[in-house]
Amino acid sequence: MSAGSPHLIGWSGDDAVADSVLAVIDADTAVIELSVWGGWDRALSAQARTVLDKCLVEHPAAVIVDLHRLRDPQAVSAPLWLTACAQGAAMEPPIAVAVCLPAREALARRLRRLGARDWLVLYATVPQARAALAGRHPLPDRLSLALPPDPSASVQARALVSEACAAWGLGHLSERARLIVSELVVNAAEHAGTDIEVVVSARGSSVAAALHLAVYDGDPVLPALHDPVTGPLGPSLTDRGLGLRIVDAAASAWGALPAHGGKLVWAIVRSRPEEPW
Repeated sequence: MSAGSPHLIGWSGDDAVADSVLAVIDADTAVIELSVWGGWDRALSAQARTVLDKCLVEHPAAVIVDLHRLRDPQAVSAPLWLTACAQGAAMEPPIAVAVCLPAREALARRLRRLGARDWLVLYATVPQARAALAGRHPLPDRLSLALPPDPSASVQARALVSEACAAWGLGHLSERARLIVSELVVNAAEHAGTDIEVVVSARGSSVAAALHLAVYDGDPVLPALHDPVTGPLGPSLTDRGLGLRIVDAAASAWGALPAHGGKLVWAIVRSRPEEPW
């Protein structure tokens, strides 16, 4: 993917999202809670669509969309939520998308009229949605590891990735995945300095399998992708933040978003044409 388009939610820069849309992931359940508030207009529509797309690319276990503070008396936002639910249902494994808003709202009535049955579920409150999703675990191929805030912990993270790739028949992804997880763990140890959790899980079907890497830490500050500083001898290899350039080059997609008590930095590794099965 291009270096200028990581799926970062909530960082300060050209990709910044206004405060009317907020996405936070739960490290224990891998469920993203997306809140949208304010009057529905073109600007808010664009922001909500951008964040929703980024949430789905991360391929969480589920997405809870809280619309209690959204003002949409004409229910014109309905197609966006229906589309998001359909996209989630089509992914492998499927992403459950739960929309939360009062049943009497015009938007809830329109969603029901438009055929929200099989893949769109409406809940009156966010706690109801959380409870309904609590028993859902669509990621059976999942390994996790708690690590200390030490750069040398990357050795254990690489070993976990090797174990996962061998167990799931994804050996062709092992080299890139080991490189990526090593950079993410080192970044977390050096910049966050908190306990780290690494989660490795399989995505997709056997024909289009992928590896999902997630690194959680306790620092809410999201990473920034820096341009290398060029000196007399060429680009410096010691500039802070350049490890993400390696991640950007090796991953099929990657990004970051706030998590309860910190942040998540994730990457997806898929097969490339030159990689034999």
